[in-house]
Amino acid sequence: MPDLDDLPARIDAARDRIAPYVRHTPHAPFPALSERFDADVRLKSEHLQVTGSFKARGALAKLTALDDDVRAAGVITASSGNHGLGVANALAALGGRGTVCVPSGASPVKAAGIRRLGAEVRTLGADAGETEVLAMEAAESEGLTYVSPYDDLDVISGQGTIGAEIVEQNPATDVVVVAVGGGGLVSGVATALKHRRPDVRVVGVSPANDAAMAASVEAGRIITVDAEPTLSDGTSGAVIPDAITFPLCQQLVDEWVLVSEDEIRDALRLVIDERHELIEGAAAAAVAGAVKIGDALAGRNVAIVSCGANIAAATLARALG
Repeated sequence: MPDLDDLPARIDAARDRIAPYVRHTPHAPFPALSERFDADVRLKSEHLQVTGSFKARGALAKLTALDDDVRAAGVITASSGNHGLGVANALAALGGRGTVCVPSGASPVKAAGIRRLGAEVRTLGADAGETEVLAMEAAESEGLTYVSPYDDLDVISGQGTIGAEIVEQNPATDVVVVAVGGGGLVSGVATALKHRRPDVRVVGVSPANDAAMAASVEAGRIITVDAEPTLSDGTSGAVIPDAITFPLCQQLVDEWVLVSEDEIRDALRLVIDERHELIEGAAAAAVAGAVKIGDALAGRNVAIVSCGANIAAATLARALG
């Protein structure tokens, strides 16, 4: 297990490295939810980030930490789409060669975006967990550097820069709501926030259809779950054995909330209706989680991390239909 005590310092260093390449996204008031729950609710709008996702931060944090010759030799990653877009974007900015392995059901919109940025897309595995295993095997056999979507301290540090921004944009923040898949986002955001405000309450949200990290934390060990399809495809997938995000989630997440597909769809509609902005299913899951615990938010200063906007038109049409 790597030393996690220096993670706040890593986040600060990552922030300096990635600053030229990312947007300082708005932390925008969400009046509809603020009025509904008598709270100050704000949306940390990573759906407006480059590549349309927070994943750009973690990918840049990792790839700026690699030597030029390592990037030139080639990196490989596994992704349901957004991390792959982030890696491809980082390589386009920094130079290097990349392969993004996606599961067979990956979003065609995200796959097309990865190709446009110059990375190779390779379909491996039937689901995100299998793709991750096969991509790591390919890295070893082909002599490439593997860039994990979440099981990497540089990647986690990049995601943590969101937390550093939140506490600067609203120093009174005392609740943060974050969608959780592999745990990289919530680990980074929670570390940055709790380092500055130890009393911040961290709420992790997962779709009930695929909640591997929440189930693992409840079990006290990393387990697999029987997953069903979910609109929150960005949080899909198993948690790899010995993932460094597991102990971080155990330590840092104060409350777990599972949301149904109907609740995710309702949250997606809410953001479109009230904010006139497009978000993807994983971002809607975080909003749905906040709505689900809304009565407990009265008087609180709430940050919802809206993690991305990459949703296929057909998926959006089905969700809104």
